[in-house]
Amino acid sequence: MTRHARNCTAGAVYTYHEKKKDAEASGYGTQNQRVGKDSVKGFDCCCLTLQPCNNPVLTADGYLFDKEAIIQYIITKKTEISRKMKEYEHQKKKEEAELAELAEAERQSKIKAFLKTEKNIAGNSNNIMKKGDNKNATPSVSNMTEGRDKHLPSFWIPSKTPSVKVKKIEKPDKNVLCPMTGKPLKMKDLIDVKFTLVKDPDDKKSLIIKDNRYMCAVTHDILGNSVPCAVIRTTGDVVTMECVEKIIKKDWIHPITSEKLTEKDIIPMQRGGTGYAQTNCNLEGRYERPVLQA
Repeated sequence: MTRHARNCTAGAVYTYHEKKKDAEASGYGTQNQRVGKDSVKGFDCCCLTLQPCNNPVLTADGYLFDKEAIIQYIITKKTEISRKMKEYEHQKKKEEAELAELAEAERQSKIKAFLKTEKNIAGNSNNIMKKGDNKNATPSVSNMTEGRDKHLPSFWIPSKTPSVKVKKIEKPDKNVLCPMTGKPLKMKDLIDVKFTLVKDPDDKKSLIIKDNRYMCAVTHDILGNSVPCAVIRTTGDVVTMECVEKIIKKDWIHPITSEKLTEKDIIPMQRGGTGYAQTNCNLEGRYERPVLQA
């Protein structure tokens, strides 16, 4: 039997390609599509602004931020934490006042119970003498006597309306968390990054529209999303992971400054990730559409 192209409609079987093509044209069903290059963040772009960094800094986990953006983020989070802390302290003082009121009310109720008991003991003899006179007394039919006013089913009485409990505020964490990893983030832990510009006198384009903007500080290899990079903590120079494996790890000496390095001084850069797609992960976008039902 001869092979047919996938667009051939002479077959007796409704193929998967034909079904997918018809579903896409119908406007129904979930549609999956691989995202393009524009949906992947550049390796030299800030994780907050998604734009090339003017003053790049790196976290200990290898995430790149623009210094202005991350400082503004930290200030905003500290202001929010301060506001939440004030709300928490206000709630705590309110709870302490309520507990004090309950303790005072319990003390007053004990005093009233004691006085009532003393009054009953004192008036017990009078009640015995008047017991014969109250035999013919008719009980009251009022709803407000004999404690019946506390058990009325009327929903319009304020004491019977259901009360909504105020949501309890938990004590906020005083640490500012990294927007990418969720770990505590401090300004003193940020490392200044120095990108090495590509030296091409014939290329007169602006830096932001260049395809090849930066290169390795040691080997001068062009950097990009497909090239794993690392930052040397002591100087902030960006080098390729190939340079780290083949040159730096041989004697653990900085190739430019000749200073001694350790394994902690090499920070691999996290590259190409956004909230929509990440490098080496699932690069598919899902579009939810109405389901066609029979």
